[in-house]
Amino acid sequence: MTHDDAVRSRFAETAEGVAAHAREQVEWLREELRAFLAPLRGDERALDSGTGAGPLALALAPLVGEVVGIDLVPELLDAARLDAPPNATFVEGDVTALPFESFSFDLACSRRTLHHVSRPELAVAELARVTRPGGRVLVDDQLAPMDPLAAFELDRFERRRDPSHNRTLSDGDLRDLFAANGLTLVRKKAFTHRRDLDSYLGLAGCTGEDAEHVKELSPGDRGHYVAESGWYLCVNHLG
Repeated sequence: MTHDDAVRSRFAETAEGVAAHAREQVEWLREELRAFLAPLRGDERALDSGTGAGPLALALAPLVGEVVGIDLVPELLDAARLDAPPNATFVEGDVTALPFESFSFDLACSRRTLHHVSRPELAVAELARVTRPGGRVLVDDQLAPMDPLAAFELDRFERRRDPSHNRTLSDGDLRDLFAANGLTLVRKKAFTHRRDLDSYLGLAGCTGEDAEHVKELSPGDRGHYVAESGWYLCVNHLG
């Protein structure tokens, strides 16, 4: 089984719960995006790469002219289409080989996707490629701890919880990927999340005896752990 197959399998099996979780986030995300991306003209063409069930794309839709979401998992795309307004479309595809022309978006986004990708450097390169010169790239993901041992332990836990997980990138990893692709970081926002383990494991379909074993690897305790994530907004200066 390839890593992409693992991603499809994991999210096909948990699509209903993932979609329900996504719907709960749309309104909160919209208000956060409205502030973080300001100013927006309202006529932008936006991409949500690795859209899943579409929370970011659906949050963006009223703020831009058009938004396209792309993902590997048909079941999640079907869920996104259920709530999609006319200016939001969803297509199946690979975030490391986007089926779009270069410089065809004003805003290209990736939310909670890079840690599922076996070659995240290709996913970031594709975000940069499809963004017009002067356009913007938004990346949101969980961040690995600076301590290499703590980062290793976090990834060991995440892979046992969710076989589609590849590696959590650090702040430094992301900044290096941006720089390598001509993306200039202009804004960052940090988030701290206290994760309830039962609900977090359940979201990945990790339940019962498997969940009890995974809790032993928790970077916190058997009930919860604290995760850090970051939003990064970059301007594309290549093209």
